[in-house]
Amino acid sequence: MTKYLVIVESPAKCKTIQKYLGNDYEVLASYGHVRDLPPRKGSVNPDQQFAMTYSPIERNARHIELIAKALKKADVLLLATDPDREGEAISWHVYELMNERKLIKDKPVHRIIFNEITKSAVREAIDNPRPIAMTLVNAQQARRALDYLVGFNLSPLLWKKIRRGLSAGRVQSPALRLIVEREDEIDAFIPKEYWRLLAQCQHEATSFEARLTHYEHQKLEQFTVNHDTQAHSIRAALLKQAQGVLLVDKIDKKQRKRNPAAPFITSTLQQEAARKLGFTARKTMMVAQQLYEGIDIGSGTMGLITYMRTDSVHLATEALEEIRAYIVERYGDVNCPKTARVFKTKSKNAQEAHEAIRPTSIKRNPDMVQAALTPDQFKLYGLIWKRTLASQMAEALLDTVAVDLSCGEGNMFRANGSTITFPGFLTVYEEGRDDSKDDDQSSVLLPALTVGEKVALHDLLANQHFTEPPPRYSEASLVKALEEFDIGRPSTYASIIHTLQQREYVIVDKKRFFPTDVGRIVSRFLTDYFTRYVDYEFTAQLEDTLDAVARGEREWIPLLDEFWQPFIQQIHAIDEQVQRKDVTTQVLEDECPQCGKPLSIRLGKRGRFIGCTAYPECDYTQDVGAQAGEKAAPEVVEGRSCPECSSALHIKAGRYGRFIGCSSYPACKFMEPLEKPADTGVECPKCHAAKILQRKSRKGKVFYSCAAYPKCDYALWNEPIDKPCPQCAWPLLTVKETKRSGRQIVCPHEGCDYIVKE
Repeated sequence: MTKYLVIVESPAKCKTIQKYLGNDYEVLASYGHVRDLPPRKGSVNPDQQFAMTYSPIERNARHIELIAKALKKADVLLLATDPDREGEAISWHVYELMNERKLIKDKPVHRIIFNEITKSAVREAIDNPRPIAMTLVNAQQARRALDYLVGFNLSPLLWKKIRRGLSAGRVQSPALRLIVEREDEIDAFIPKEYWRLLAQCQHEATSFEARLTHYEHQKLEQFTVNHDTQAHSIRAALLKQAQGVLLVDKIDKKQRKRNPAAPFITSTLQQEAARKLGFTARKTMMVAQQLYEGIDIGSGTMGLITYMRTDSVHLATEALEEIRAYIVERYGDVNCPKTARVFKTKSKNAQEAHEAIRPTSIKRNPDMVQAALTPDQFKLYGLIWKRTLASQMAEALLDTVAVDLSCGEGNMFRANGSTITFPGFLTVYEEGRDDSKDDDQSSVLLPALTVGEKVALHDLLANQHFTEPPPRYSEASLVKALEEFDIGRPSTYASIIHTLQQREYVIVDKKRFFPTDVGRIVSRFLTDYFTRYVDYEFTAQLEDTLDAVARGEREWIPLLDEFWQPFIQQIHAIDEQVQRKDVTTQVLEDECPQCGKPLSIRLGKRGRFIGCTAYPECDYTQDVGAQAGEKAAPEVVEGRSCPECSSALHIKAGRYGRFIGCSSYPACKFMEPLEKPADTGVECPKCHAAKILQRKSRKGKVFYSCAAYPKCDYALWNEPIDKPCPQCAWPLLTVKETKRSGRQIVCPHEGCDYIVKE
C-alpha cells in the first residue's frame, strides 16, 4: 500500500484534510516558512549573482524534524501549501531541506493546489498534481531579495542621518509617502467660503428641499455666491418674488439600472470589512484565514470560504450553478438573470485558475453556522456570503426624477430624488462607500408633481459652507489607494499598514491615519534623496516586473541587477554628501528674536520644535505653530483647576505623550493622564481597596491594573470579569483571546489551570 505524506503550511488544515484523505495519507504542517534569509549582512550577495543564503527558521525546527521523520516512512511527498507565490516558495523550501537531508532520493514529489478545503477540491488536486512552479518561486525570491537589499542598506542610512532604530522598506516607504502627502495637502489647504440657497417646499403631505441653480438667468457655480451679504440679498429678492409659491417648470424622469459589485478579492474584502465591520486589514485576513482553514460546524470540520489571497473575480461553474439555483429557490426567478454574471479581473497577473473569495457552499447560509462561529467570524462570513450571492442576482431598477421649480423670470430651483422600483440584488447587499458626501439626495422620495403645478414655499435657507481639505486616509481608503497606485500586492496590504504603525511612523486616531513627526521626516528624506524608489510609478513598474517573473516572461537575476546598481550608488553618494542636520533641520524665513539668526524646524526627542540655527550659542526655542518670538498658547483644561494648588490645568506634551499638568509647574507637580483609565468595575483581589482599571502601556498595549498603584501593584494582561474561579475560588476570572483557541475564560491565579471556552 502506497503511503503519502502531505505538507500544508497551517496546522488548522491538517485535521480537515486528514479526514478527507484517510489512513494512507499523513498530513503535517510546516507552520509557515521553514527557511528564510538570516537577518545579517551578506545573506544576499550581489557580487555572486545575488546568491541567497537560507537558514532553517529556528522556531520551526521541531516541525521540520517531524516532516523529516514522517518522510522516511512515506513513499510519495505531496506539497499542498497555499496556492500563491508564498505557498509555492514554502513548498520549494520544504523540498530543498528534505533533499539536503537525502530523504527525497527516488520518491515522487508532487505539488497540489486547491482553492477551497472541501473533499471534492482536495481529491481533485491529488488527481491533478504538477511540479513545483519555479517561476512563482523565483518571483517570491526576487521580492524577498529586493526587500532585504533595501532594508539592510537603507535602514542603517536612516540611523546615521535621522535616528537609530528606524527602518525603510521597499513598499512601506511609498505607502508612508501617501499618508504624509495627504497631511501636507491638509496643512496647506485654505478654506474657501460659499453659500447655498435651499428652498423648503411642501406639496400636500410631503416636505422636500430644492437647491437654487439659476439666478437672474445665470447658472450658479460653487463659488458664485460667496459671502453673507450677497446670499441674504438673493434670499430676500427670491422670497419677495415667490410670495410663498414655486411653480413646477420641468420634470425629468429616467429609469436607471444598478448592477451588483463583483465578488470579493483580497483588497475589496479588506476595504468593505473596514467600512462595514470596523476591521483592520490585519484582522480581516486573520479571521478569513480561520474561515478558510476550517471550522467545526457540528457535522465536522470544513473550510467555509475559498482561498482569501486572490486577485481574481472568477467563480467556478459549479459554484455559479449552485448560487443561481439558490437565488431561484429563495428569491424567485425574477431575481435570477437569464445567464450567469461574468466579471472582468483588473489585475494583469490574476490567475484565473484561482477564484474570488466565496463560501464553499452558498447553501450554508450565515444563520446555519452562527452557533459554531465567533462573533467576528460570523460577521465576516455573513459579509462574504451576501456579497457572493448578490453578485449573481438581478440588477436593481431605480426611477430617478429631477424637478425644476421656477421663482420668477430666470430663477430656478432643482429637486432630485429617486425610488427603488425593483430592488434586485439590493434585497441582499449594498456596497459601502468611502467619505460619502452629506448632500447626496439620491434616496430622497419626491411627491408626485405635474408641470404648471404650484408648490408651497415655507422658507428659503441661506447656508454658509466652506470647502474642506481632502480627508485623511482610513484603512479602507488607504487600501484602495495602495491598489490604485500598485504599491505592493493585496496580500501585503495588511503587513504594510501594520509595519507603519509598529515603526511609529503613523498613528490611528478616530480610524484615520496621521503621520508622526518622525514619519514625516523619514518620508521627506526618502522623497528628497531617493525619489525614484518611493515614486509611485516606479513601485508599480517593479510590481509588474515581478508579475512578469511569475509568468515566466522575465528572468529574476537581471531584474535584481537592474535595481541594485543605481540603488547602491545612490546609497554611497547620500552617505558621503548629506549631513544629519540637512535631514532633520528645515530652515525657516523667520529670524530668531534673541539673536537675529534664522530659525529652523528641528527633530528632538519629543518631536518637532522650532529652534535657533545658532544653537548652542543661542538656546531660543518655540513650539511648531507659534508665531516667531512667542510661545504657543497653552491648551487650557476648561472647567477644572488643579486639585492641589487651584491653578489652571494645561494639556502638555511629555516623553510618553500628552498629559494634564499644573500650570504652576515646577512649584506644583500635579499631573494626571489625558485619558482617564476605564473602570472595569472589578475589585482588586490583592488589596480589596480599589477597582481594576484598563490602562495603556508606553507602547500602546492594553493592560489592567489596580487603581491604588503604586501602593498595590496587581496587574493583568487579560480583561478581568467579576466572577470567582469555580476551581480555586480566586475572586476574578479573565477573558483570553487567541487566534488558535478563540475566546476563553481563564483563571489568572498562579497554580490554577482553570480554562473553558467562552
